[in-house]
Amino acid sequence: MTLFAALRLPGEILFGKGQRHALPAVAGKLGKTALICTDERFAGTDVFAEMKSGLEAAGIELRIHDSVEQDVPRDSVADCVDAMGDYRPDMIIGIGGGSCLDFAKCTALLMTHGGALADYYGEFKVPGPTIPLIAIPTTAGTGSEATPVAVISDPDRTLKVGISSPHLISKVAICDPELTMTCPRGLTAIAGADALTHAIEAYTAIRKEPSAELPQNHVFIGKSALSDHFALLAIKLLGRSLEKACGPNPDEDARADVMMGALAAGCAFGTAGTAAAHAVQYPAGALTHTPHGLGVAAMLPYVMTYNAKAAASDMVEVGNAMGLDLSSLDDHAAAEATIAEIARLFAAIGITPTLAGLGLEANKLDWTAEQALGIDRLIKNNPRSFDLAAMRQLIQAAYDGDRAAAAM
Repeated sequence: MTLFAALRLPGEILFGKGQRHALPAVAGKLGKTALICTDERFAGTDVFAEMKSGLEAAGIELRIHDSVEQDVPRDSVADCVDAMGDYRPDMIIGIGGGSCLDFAKCTALLMTHGGALADYYGEFKVPGPTIPLIAIPTTAGTGSEATPVAVISDPDRTLKVGISSPHLISKVAICDPELTMTCPRGLTAIAGADALTHAIEAYTAIRKEPSAELPQNHVFIGKSALSDHFALLAIKLLGRSLEKACGPNPDEDARADVMMGALAAGCAFGTAGTAAAHAVQYPAGALTHTPHGLGVAAMLPYVMTYNAKAAASDMVEVGNAMGLDLSSLDDHAAAEATIAEIARLFAAIGITPTLAGLGLEANKLDWTAEQALGIDRLIKNNPRSFDLAAMRQLIQAAYDGDRAAAAM
């Protein structure tokens, strides 16, 4: 018997228009005190005021940290915890984009277990459960509401660093597509492309030898039957609606599809993991200071071209999920048609198609390749292996905009 799966998800997921109004009832089941973590922009909106009033009317005593910064600077989390003194709420509520949700995860971690964030870098370093987290995304991209990961910026390190533990997964995820309706088209495009990259990298990840030890020793275990289910759902939803959601007149149903796609992609890669597109983005993003979603999406067609020799049949299923008619093509041609459609979609929504376009300098390509190859958890998850020469050629192809050169 070869069927194998593992999945780690929030205790409860609520999705749909108006589901934010369930927050007081959800919070009431967890206790009477809450710390809300959000950013200054969202804290100034009428929607936030409405959510705050609803919690207070339900008898929830609130404290609010409304100065979350982009990319979660390491010391900003410690500053928040220090400012709260001995205060330990019954729950933490993260509201906002991926940075707000990751900040909330890290705050729950330090309030529960103490120490410094650096103590928890890597996999399975969190010793036990944290203060319960309610995650409420206002963008549709990172999937952080469903994942065991928090990514932060450490001033002592060039690259962003991750904390990966099932204990970071939210207790409840509340996903209300209405909260994304005011997102600018550019942000919707980058976030949605990030989500599609998550889903495709999870679905085309390496399938590792099943064992009882695999999910116990690794947070990210490669593709399995259940992660595949969520990845294909995400690809279907994003394939049919991302372009429409980025149009001049935001479509409510399309925005809902994109948010559900981002959630489903998070459910998939939170266990399966991601791969080479993410490995390249970390050093490239550190040098160019460009958004994470933009970088991984720029790399995805090149990485898929490189991986086609090892994962063509999976790419055919990606194309089928996106609604392509591939019935007359062999696997190689169908995989190429799928990659071409992803490149077309990303171009249509304004994704930069090359590393040069992102601002990466030619004299940094060697360093980028060396750093990407060193991110072991992502490289080992890729369906086709890399050595330094192959990684360097992939990055050159993505720099030049020469997808054919990535085939190797």
